[in-house]
Amino acid sequence: MSDLNETGRSFTSVEVDEAPIVAKAPPVGSAHQRDYLEGFLNQPPATIPADAPGGEVHDAVIEALRGIFDPEIPVNIYDLGLIYGVEVDEGHVTVSMTLTTPHCPVAETMPGEVEMRVMTVPGVATADVNLVWDPAWDPGKMSDEAKLELGML
Repeated sequence: MSDLNETGRSFTSVEVDEAPIVAKAPPVGSAHQRDYLEGFLNQPPATIPADAPGGEVHDAVIEALRGIFDPEIPVNIYDLGLIYGVEVDEGHVTVSMTLTTPHCPVAETMPGEVEMRVMTVPGVATADVNLVWDPAWDPGKMSDEAKLELGML
């Protein structure tokens, strides 16, 4: 049967008594069904090296950095976005960081405090703090938690 719809286009409809027969999937547990998770579930979980991001030492260093607060802004330096990088290599940690401005009142003391805190982390033997000014810090580097704390969200 052919009709016109409201847009002026024609269409055809066909009535059928029953739908065509579709082949069924083989029953669960049959030889034809593949278990795609079998190999994945039998693998041991991947271990993350302690000095890699997500590893124990790396995460502990980040947690230590979250314990240092900017004296002028009530937010820790990690969530404030002052930490640009944390590298851990066989017990040696290198932290790249900046300050909100080069004229920050803690410019002389903050890197030393960061180094002391990092050195307290188990598994850290030595630490270096590199104070960098490029790229310059801006409020866009703050975490959402820091922005919320400061009423910027």
